[in-house]
Amino acid sequence: MQRIEYLIVLFFLKLSKIMPSFFTFSVFNFFGIIFFYALKRRRNLAISNLAKAYPDKDKKEIFVLAKRCFKSVATTAAEIMLLINEKKSIDDFLINKDEILKTIANIAKDNKKGVIFITAHFGNWEILPHFLAIEGYPMIGIGREGDNALIEKNLTKPFREKYGNHNVYKNEAMNKMVKTLKNGGNVGLLIDQKMGHANSVLTTFFGIKCRTTISVASMKLRYDSLVIPMFAKRQESGKYKIIFYGAADYRAEDKENKTDKIKAMTQYYNDILERAIKEAPEQWFWMHNRWKCN
Repeated sequence: MQRIEYLIVLFFLKLSKIMPSFFTFSVFNFFGIIFFYALKRRRNLAISNLAKAYPDKDKKEIFVLAKRCFKSVATTAAEIMLLINEKKSIDDFLINKDEILKTIANIAKDNKKGVIFITAHFGNWEILPHFLAIEGYPMIGIGREGDNALIEKNLTKPFREKYGNHNVYKNEAMNKMVKTLKNGGNVGLLIDQKMGHANSVLTTFFGIKCRTTISVASMKLRYDSLVIPMFAKRQESGKYKIIFYGAADYRAEDKENKTDKIKAMTQYYNDILERAIKEAPEQWFWMHNRWKCN
């Protein structure tokens, strides 16, 4: 089954290489709609999550928003195809990169304690680490190993490491993060997925209880690393605006013990993610069971 999946992905990669870019976007938009109706469990999960997060919206609004979410993910997949085939470059997608680079350079100019870049599965989250690596901020990216070993080894990992980043799986994440930050390097984390009880704390997201990784808060407290939240928000033009609200310097000085500090800081990061997602809710990955707490 893995080989069949791999061959299907290869087929679409080859097809997107020889066909015009608009064709790739059209095909993936079509699949986004097909998957919305075909993947009943994921569709219902997205609708359920949106209804929880936006209780003031009626059923029709929620349904339309969920469908747009599937189409957004499909667009992201199409963009990745074009990037892999080098039919598009990172610069082709970004509209405010110079402004963001100046801001980061100013914030990080005297930093020698490493940088933790945090983001969410929002817009095109794959663009950000590539952009940063190209512009002189290569990082280790922490992530889950893909279910399909062939796709992971031959496509996903090479793509994510194309511009100098290093892909690190969760089983070795802590050691790699500590070593990188102690050496003044950069770490990239997606912190919007569900977590088990280990290395997590109970927080809220859109006012609903969930478990969130404590990695960022722990590293911030231990090494005083710079924490920079960033998000790639898709515009109507198809290009992306990098959303940056400033460095997350909060260290929960108002809390007395380390446990309370970590919880408060982790909640603070969740609130930043929520703020970004509310700007374009259809661009977040609502078909993930974020609020599963066990």
